[in-house]
Amino acid sequence: MQLDQRDANRRSLLTNIRLAGQIARIDLAQRTGISQASVTTITAELIRDGLIEEVPREAAGPGSRRGRPRVDLRIRAAAHIVAGMKVTERTVSTVLLDFEGSQIGEHTFPLPAPDFTPEGFAEVLHAALEAAATEVGVASDTISGIGIGLAGTVEASTNLVHWSPHLTRRNVQLGALLQERFSAPVFLDNDANLVAMAELYFGHGREVSDFLVVTIESGVGLGIVLGNEIYRGARGCGAEFGHTKIQLDGALCRCGQRGCLEAYVADYALLREAGHEDAFATWGAQDHRMKTLIDAALSGNARAADIVDRAGRIFALGLANLVNIFDPQLIILSGERMQFDYLYAEQVMEAMRDSIIQVDMPPPEVVIHRWGNHMWAKGAAAYAIDRVAEIALRDMSDNAA
Repeated sequence: MQLDQRDANRRSLLTNIRLAGQIARIDLAQRTGISQASVTTITAELIRDGLIEEVPREAAGPGSRRGRPRVDLRIRAAAHIVAGMKVTERTVSTVLLDFEGSQIGEHTFPLPAPDFTPEGFAEVLHAALEAAATEVGVASDTISGIGIGLAGTVEASTNLVHWSPHLTRRNVQLGALLQERFSAPVFLDNDANLVAMAELYFGHGREVSDFLVVTIESGVGLGIVLGNEIYRGARGCGAEFGHTKIQLDGALCRCGQRGCLEAYVADYALLREAGHEDAFATWGAQDHRMKTLIDAALSGNARAADIVDRAGRIFALGLANLVNIFDPQLIILSGERMQFDYLYAEQVMEAMRDSIIQVDMPPPEVVIHRWGNHMWAKGAAAYAIDRVAEIALRDMSDNAA
């Protein structure tokens, strides 16, 4: 067997053991299409390197066959500890998981400001992780990998942040700054991608292979899963749904460009249209202002109702475009703004269905999933598990070469 094929088979077997939770070798061979002989050889290597372990299969009942006890394979939980961090305007939420994906603990670290210099941001994230490790009772130097989810345009393959509302500068090699402070490898990604990872590992995405996650917080994000894999684009920073253009020379977006979808449907966009000159100042009273605006619309205020209705119609067109491009099995709407239904009210969903290509099949299911920040962080931790597994498998290949 060529080395690259063995590498691919190791990855496939480890992934499928993780997805199954617990599985017999013969079932693993059937599920992956890898020969039983190769499954036996490769899983022995994975056991030797401490990534998986054998566990006894529960007896089927009193009439079960006697003889050699049957064993299944599962991920070895104690192999690694990883951290996942979700950054919002107000807090850093951190979770610690074992290698199997079970949660060890969680922590919330308050932020003193909504944005930082790159160096200041790196210091804050380091402090947040140390606080979480202390809270949970884990030594930070025993953590094998750290996944971090940020709003903005993030090149995951290089840990380069092209733009983020959390940073005062653009095109920041944030990964390098963080690596100076953390002992474990750091893996950055757009936070919407990591919500999609959370759905893939722990949520609705476990049931389907192709789905979209649209996140609605202070901005609008998108995570794309195709064939059970996160799609990031050729440069690693695709899926910027909130920054697709819907109007030439349109409204100013917080990314600095004009005409972005986000500039018409995000909370700061609605507040700006309602006359709040400091709508971009997302610190402080913005939640209260949004609630006031929504309440006014529901109470019959014509101006407020028009603002909210227009945002819903534009969002419906955006969702319809996603359906027409990707034809997903499922669309999951998630995020902090799920507390307000102006972007997922029934009339918005109906407008979306009316705008998609009409075929003799039902449209994709749309579900609402009100993830809390720690579940977003859990997606970041799942990303860290994937990357730590990649490093471990690469080390196996290097040792075998």
